[in-house]
Amino acid sequence: MTTHDSTIPSTTESGAPRESDAHSLSVGPNGPLLLHDVALVQKLARFDRERVPERSPHAKGSGAFGEFVVTHDVSAFTKADFLQPGTTTRSLLRFSTVAGELGSPDTWRDVRGFAVRFYTQEGNFDMVGNNTPVFFLRDPMKFPDFIHSQKRLPDSGLRSNNMQWDFWTLSPETAHQVTYLMGDRGLPKTWRHMNGYSSHTYMWVNEAGERFWVKYHFHTNQGVENITNDEAAKLAGEDADAHRRDLFDAIGRGDFPSWTLSVQLMPYAEAKDYRFNPFDLTKTWSKKDYPLHEVGQLTLNENPTNHYAEIEQAAFSPSNTVPGTGVSPDKMLLARVFSYPDAQRNRVGTNYNQLPVNAPVVPTNSYDKEGSMEFHHSGAAPVYAPNSYGRAYQDEQGPVDNGWESDGEMVRSAYTLHSKDDDFGQAHTLIREVYSQEQRDALVETVVGSLLGGVEEPVLSRVFQYWTNIDAEVGAAIEAGYNAAK
Repeated sequence: MTTHDSTIPSTTESGAPRESDAHSLSVGPNGPLLLHDVALVQKLARFDRERVPERSPHAKGSGAFGEFVVTHDVSAFTKADFLQPGTTTRSLLRFSTVAGELGSPDTWRDVRGFAVRFYTQEGNFDMVGNNTPVFFLRDPMKFPDFIHSQKRLPDSGLRSNNMQWDFWTLSPETAHQVTYLMGDRGLPKTWRHMNGYSSHTYMWVNEAGERFWVKYHFHTNQGVENITNDEAAKLAGEDADAHRRDLFDAIGRGDFPSWTLSVQLMPYAEAKDYRFNPFDLTKTWSKKDYPLHEVGQLTLNENPTNHYAEIEQAAFSPSNTVPGTGVSPDKMLLARVFSYPDAQRNRVGTNYNQLPVNAPVVPTNSYDKEGSMEFHHSGAAPVYAPNSYGRAYQDEQGPVDNGWESDGEMVRSAYTLHSKDDDFGQAHTLIREVYSQEQRDALVETVVGSLLGGVEEPVLSRVFQYWTNIDAEVGAAIEAGYNAAK
């Protein structure tokens, strides 16, 4: 039964009018998000349950186990056990595409997921990132809509370039990531030949209680290599699992891929006055302002023995932090801290953390209990805290060492603009200062090819303006190339 009526403003599922489909409820424009934002929680929780059992985004992928070895001293910045000099930590790395379903080709033009788990002696630490240092959005209220725009049309069940460009051009904050996506990095040769980034800003805390904002950069030691549109299309037809096969075969023959982990570090107080909002996921920090500090080496040397048990059921989440680490006021990150474990409880099951691939290597004492498929339990011990019968519980109060200050009234708002904030500037810099003329020409060809795949008015004119806002020369070339091809 069709219930759509375009004259009705957007509402919650219970019928109440929505205040915003773009802005989450926060304490001040730059403050933390609020759990009682019913509209956001409902939207994310509903989104988390759209696909069972495959992931909604990042469905197609694979991964392997290995080890992370700290080679440089960063103890002045973090007390995290696994980041101390000389420490070796077993790790798991999962690669994926974002938009494709479980059976989609590895070589579609898409952002690649880069999720790393460290099985530390203080619990699991997960870094959930991509192969680009930015993302399409800065507010999680738009995230389900973004993924929907990259999936399939409701009538034909087909993917739609028009739908993608409609969303992108109506959301100018996507410009930086779309410029990456339409460039060489949108088609990595293999997972072994691409970088990984936290994209988000996280926090480190040292033994003295000093706080630092941090971004993680995993640079491939195999060298960054990409493929052309024609090569990607050929591979998609010949071997839809080309990237999965390449990783498994490389490790199987002893050609262990590795990445160098470096971080950018920003002193806590400098975030307030930096020229860009350092928690805006669509922005990067200048390496001239905050140079890279090398930390260590991540090497993959162990293939899974059972893909489903060890890769499909791997449940990553940025909520998995350890002492000496934390999250930041990045709105997308704060929402993922809720949404990822919520999605895993729905996708894998209530007790997903008891599966071997998700279980920490240290003992646990949790008052969470029961639920489907419970295996580890607390026997006859008290199931409540506080209790009088010897089962340990915590009752600490006061500030937390990985927290931050926030002031302001509750608002639905975009981030407040810093001195040089805009949506197109960093995308323009990427095109002019990073891409060569050959790469710019290839980007134009890729965008034109995408537009010829069914993009129509009024979306088409907005695409031309979108690229003109990024770079006038590139925008003109895209419009001319499209008109010539038509």
